[in-house]
This record gives sequence, structure tokens and C-alpha cells, in this order.
Amino acid sequence: MKSTPKTTLLVIFFSLFTLNIFSQEEPIVLKTPTGAIKGTLTLPTATADIPIVLIIAGSGPTDRDCNQPSMQTNSFKYLADTLQKRGIASVRFDKRGIGESRDTSVVLKESDMRFDTFIDDVKAWVELLAKDDRFSHIIIAGHSEGSLIGMVATKGNTNVKGFISISGPGIPADEKIKEQLASQPPLVKELCYPILDTLKKGDTVSGVPPMLYSLFRPSIQPYMISWFKYNPQTEIKELQIPILIIQGNTDIQVSETDAVLLSSASTFAKKKIIKNMNHVLKDCDTIDKQANIATYNKPELPLNREFIKEMIDFILEIQLK
Repeated sequence: MKSTPKTTLLVIFFSLFTLNIFSQEEPIVLKTPTGAIKGTLTLPTATADIPIVLIIAGSGPTDRDCNQPSMQTNSFKYLADTLQKRGIASVRFDKRGIGESRDTSVVLKESDMRFDTFIDDVKAWVELLAKDDRFSHIIIAGHSEGSLIGMVATKGNTNVKGFISISGPGIPADEKIKEQLASQPPLVKELCYPILDTLKKGDTVSGVPPMLYSLFRPSIQPYMISWFKYNPQTEIKELQIPILIIQGNTDIQVSETDAVLLSSASTFAKKKIIKNMNHVLKDCDTIDKQANIATYNKPELPLNREFIKEMIDFILEIQLK
């Protein structure tokens, strides 16, 4: 049969309509008093009784897909896609000032930002998801710094049924920074450690040396003070829900010791050390820094399979309870 302009338009319309109906990924927006935070909702084919995972990114300019301007991993996108295939929904979002959440209304001045701002945002996401009747169980999964954010947001929140710490530090942030500075020249440590100690006490520091300005500039110090007050071991101890602690043994940013500290602090936690998995959740069989970090810019690399299995098993076990 000969195609006519009318039939062609109908085919196009039907195709777009069909794609819309069966779309498994859609935008989702969290409206806050200071603006909109934007994310992606990934849905399985089921329409009810769906467990959902809220994925929280780590520090720095990390977006909803676990990418940065100088790094592309697509790790959280792959995670969402894999969960979807097993009947698990997910939300991943761009933090304030990152990706599509760079609207001027939602981006606070750096001097006004606090660690608790991110915690409050996660609490608001949970509240939003709890109102959706499609979702049976809400699980929070925090990666790196997002682990601590998720812990604090989960505390006392009856809407959250499980918590997953992925490559989460087990010590306060000031101690973790000192740990990461340990290999630096003595002069750097002599300058940095006293500043960190002062911020830990809740006091700001004036006269920061120019060479350290990017780390300790005055506008960022209030945020660091608010961050340093939290101890992951203390926070995870207060969670009385199922907890999964996942840590790769070739992670050069967070160590197995962190996972041990977290699991030892909680009677509800299960610890899983993943062989040959690095910080961006990819297969990597070396702790050589150059080779390890090279995987941070290979988005074509899949996620570690054992990591995926542990997450899915944990989530489905919660759903069955």
C-alpha cells in the first residue's frame, strides 16, 4: 500500500505515543523551598509493589550518572538500568549546583552551604517517594560521601526500609582528608593538619596560605565544619534496619578498613568486600594509581558483577520480609 502524508503522520504519532507509554526512564523533580532538584526515575515493567532505591552521589561535582567534567563512568546509570531489569525502580539525581540542578534558585552561595543541606534534600526525596503508592520499599544507597549523607537522612526515618553503603568512609571527614594527605611532603601536612584540627573544633581559620586556598578558602570552611561533626560509625550505629556495606578491595580512595569500622559499629550490618572492584564500581585488578584511575574515564566498562548481585539480593530480601 502506498504511504500518504496522513498515514505517515499517524505512524509517527503512534510511535511517539508507544514510546511514551513504555518509557522506563523519566524525569523527576524535587521541589524545595530554594528551587528544584532534578533527577531520573527508572521504572521496571511492574506497576505496583515495586522496591525503589534512592542513589546518592559522592563528593565534588558528581552528577546523577556518577560523572564529572573530568571523569565519565556512567556507573549510576548502569546501576539503575541493571536494577530495572530485576524489577527494582530507582531515582538518581543531580545535587545542588550540579548537572541540571544548577538553577540559580537552588544553588546556594558557597558560604551558605552546609552538609546538612544535602541531608535535608535526601529526606525530602524520601518523603516524595513515600507518597507514591507504586513503591513498596524505599532503600537508600549512598556512594562515597553519599554514604554518610544517606546514613544521617535514614536515621529515625520509618519510610526507609534498608540502607546500602557503597565505598563509604568509616571515619570522620577530617580524618579521611588527613589519611589522603599522608603521602604528601611534610610541609603540606604541617600546614594542613592544624587547619583541619581547628575546623574540627568548629572554628574558622584566617590567613590560609595561597597554596591551600582551593581546599581551605574562607567560603568553604563553614561547610567543612558542618561536615566534620559527623562520625560514620556513630551514625550507622543508630540505624535499626537491614544494612549492606559494600567495599571494593582495589578502591584507592576508601579502604577495606573503612568497611570493617562501619560493620563493627552496627549489629544490623552485613559487610561484603568485592574482589577487584575500585571506587567507581568497575573491575580493576590493581591498586596502581595510574592504572586504577584510568578506568574512571572508560564509561564503556560494565559494573562489577558481584557488586550488582549483592545489591540485588539485599534489596529483594528486604522486599520479601
